[in-house]
Amino acid sequence: MPSIQIMTRPFYIAEQSAPEDAQYAFGYEITITNQTNEDVQLMDRHWLISDANGQHTEVQGQGVIGQQPVIAAGQSYTYQSGVLLKTPFGCMHGSYTFHNKHSEQLFEVTIAPFALAIPNLIN
Repeated sequence: MPSIQIMTRPFYIAEQSAPEDAQYAFGYEITITNQTNEDVQLMDRHWLISDANGQHTEVQGQGVIGQQPVIAAGQSYTYQSGVLLKTPFGCMHGSYTFHNKHSEQLFEVTIAPFALAIPNLIN
C-alpha cells in the first residue's frame, strides 16, 4: 500500500460567520505528503460532513479546488478550502483517490475524522 500522509488543520472563520442566522464558516488546510518513491496524481475527493444537528452532507468530485495535482515522490501539496455549517460544531472525514503515475494503478487513501468547532467550544 503506498504511503501517503494527509494532515488536516481546521479553523473557524468568524468574519464569514453569522451565528444569529445559524451560519458558521470553517476553513481547513490539507497537506498531502507523498512518502512513496513514485509520482502520484490526486484524481478524486469524497467528503462526509456532519453538523451537531445530525445533518450530513456528502461531497464527491474530481480533484481539489479545481485541480488534480501531481505530487512528486517525497514532495507535499497543500491547499485550503471551506465549508458552512448550521451549528458551531461539526466534523468531516473522507478519502482521496490517487493515480500512481508509474504503475497506472488507482488507490484510495482515507482521511481521518477531524472536528470543526468555534474556538474554546470544546476542551
